[in-house]
Amino acid sequence: MAYSEDHIALAAEYALGTLDADERTQVETMMAVDTEFAALVQAWEFRLGPLNQMVGLVEPRPVVWENIKAAIGHAGAPQAPLVLPETPAATVTPPPPITDDPQFGSAFDPEPPQSPEIRRPAEIRRPPVQPPIGAGDSNVVALVSRVKRWRGIASVATAIAAALLVTLGLQIYRPDALPNAIRPKPRIQTVEVKTPAPALAPSAQYVALLQGQNGGPAFIMTIDGATKNFTVRKVGAASEPGKSFELWLISDKLPQPRSLGVIGADDFTARPVLSGYDPDVINGATYAVTVEQAGGSPNGQPTSAPIFTGKLIETVPPASGSTR
Repeated sequence: MAYSEDHIALAAEYALGTLDADERTQVETMMAVDTEFAALVQAWEFRLGPLNQMVGLVEPRPVVWENIKAAIGHAGAPQAPLVLPETPAATVTPPPPITDDPQFGSAFDPEPPQSPEIRRPAEIRRPPVQPPIGAGDSNVVALVSRVKRWRGIASVATAIAAALLVTLGLQIYRPDALPNAIRPKPRIQTVEVKTPAPALAPSAQYVALLQGQNGGPAFIMTIDGATKNFTVRKVGAASEPGKSFELWLISDKLPQPRSLGVIGADDFTARPVLSGYDPDVINGATYAVTVEQAGGSPNGQPTSAPIFTGKLIETVPPASGSTR
């Protein structure tokens, strides 16, 4: 059963002990006929019980008890004894004497005597005792006022929390249902996606025949299309003492020739330095060999004119599927 905030506050104040006798009787009656409301009161007692354990015992001052006793009409001061006014003695008038009247010849009975007037004391009424407001009553009044303020603050805080919860839920699940003023702004996240340059066709093989003006081949350069590793094979070039052959990559897409390293004295020289170049630069470049001092060019640029040059040609196409 759903209870109103007043019922919930009434159960809390009953557990807190701030209700008066009539309100406590009302709560106990509701607990007797409604088990769910009794469970609600027990829940508040369970919540507020630790507060009693957290606060130590405080012995009130003697004046507090005296004020409480005076407030309920049981003050220890002796009261003056009630003195009733004295009742005056009743005045009795004796009857007239009985005489014989010769006219009548017989005695006559006089008028019966009047009953004496008895004065009754006035009714004594005690004025109602107005209990003075002591320190204990002021504390109770202050506590009740504070509880009412707490109830109002708790209601406002509950409403605010509910509104925030609803707003947060709408911001997460249904942001379009919110007004534009509180609608969350769409997050724009820029993601940089680097697209790798198209690699040379896998398994393709490229060859450049480096030869001089005489037409005879001096070096044969092969490049693997998958790894971009190249191998230079010495064919007819004769090295000079104290000199070294250096291989260069010359392209109109580069501002100046790039050194691919010194060709060794062995028949085969392998290098992986082409892995940093784009495929279109590799395929369209001119490969040249210059004669440099031992160990290569000292400044990273050719110091003499190329004596052997050549361009790549495809010798083995990429595998498009095996056929039997």
